[in-house]
Amino acid sequence: MTTPMHDSPHTYPDGIIPVLSAAVVRASSEAAGHPVGRAFDGTSGPGASQWIAGDAGDQTLIIAFHHPQTIGHVTMEVEEREVARTQEVQLAFSSDNGVTYRELVRQEFNFSPDGTTWEREIWAMGQVNVTHVRLAIKPDKGRKDLFAKLTSLVLVEIPAQSQPNSSGKVDYRQM
Repeated sequence: MTTPMHDSPHTYPDGIIPVLSAAVVRASSEAAGHPVGRAFDGTSGPGASQWIAGDAGDQTLIIAFHHPQTIGHVTMEVEEREVARTQEVQLAFSSDNGVTYRELVRQEFNFSPDGTTWEREIWAMGQVNVTHVRLAIKPDKGRKDLFAKLTSLVLVEIPAQSQPNSSGKVDYRQM
C-alpha cells in the first residue's frame, strides 16, 4: 500500500511519513527555486532536488506534526558539489508541542568538490508521541558566508505491532 505524496506524482512506500501532508514545515529561509518542500518530495540520491537556504549561515527546519507521530528512524541526504566545507547538523525532537527538545544526533559532514560530494545517514530514533522534529544546520564550521543544503529528510514510522518500553521508547534496532 502507498500513500500519495502531497503536491507530487510520487508515492510514499509503507511506513514513510508523508511530511508535507502530516505537518507544517518551517525553514529559517529558502532560496528562490529551492523551497523546503524539496527535501520532502520523494527524490533522493546524487542530483536530486534540494532545499537551499536563502540566507547564509546557520539555519533551522522545524517539522510541526498535525498529530503526534511514532518515528523509528530518520534518513538524511546532503549533496555539495561546489564548495569544500564541514557541515554540522543537529537532529532533535519534541513531545510537548515544541516547548522543549531532546537532541538525538549531532554530526559533521565533510564535503570536497574533488572528493566527497554526497552523504547519506540513517539514524535510529525510536520515539513515540513526537510533535516536532528540529534539524539545525551549520553550513560550515569556519565560514559564515555559506548556505545550508538538504537533499532529503525521510521520517519512517515504527510498525504498529511494536510497543514502547516503560520509558516510552521503542528499540528500533531490534526490529
